[in-house]
Amino acid sequence: MIFLHNELTKNDIRIMKEELEHIRLDVMPGVIEEVKRTRAFGDLSENDEYKTAKREQNKYRSRMRYLEGMIKTARVIDDTSAENEVGLFDRVEIYIPEDDETDTISVVTTVRCDPRKGLISMESPAGKSLLGRKTGDSVTIQVNEHYSYTAVIRSITKGEDDGSAALLKY
Repeated sequence: MIFLHNELTKNDIRIMKEELEHIRLDVMPGVIEEVKRTRAFGDLSENDEYKTAKREQNKYRSRMRYLEGMIKTARVIDDTSAENEVGLFDRVEIYIPEDDETDTISVVTTVRCDPRKGLISMESPAGKSLLGRKTGDSVTIQVNEHYSYTAVIRSITKGEDDGSAALLKY
């Protein structure tokens, strides 16, 4: 299995470790017991309860491998920024003149992004364009080779990594 070196905050890693510990100590014992219990029902080729229990076990083992790999290969990044610059977890109000729209987003680590909630990955075109910029700056967000748009940073509200943005589930 190949793991990318994701840039994660100390809090991202803490949350991953907590989830890993929860799966190991709280979830897996029950899942293993369910596999044992359903195995006793007889012919495994026709035992739907057993197959369901094994799928559940495999799902959690896969999640554990993913978390272990992310923790092991993570590049820890600092989530602090200057008072007047866009940093991780800050709420940024941007104005898009082309659409005459205002939007409020937060730039977060990739494992925390959820565009529906305004949590934009720092590796996305918008995240890359906004990080380190200041109120009043006009930025060009290059979505792909054929489309870009301009956004003006109207305000920055400093935020902090309180862990409220859940990690992506794979």
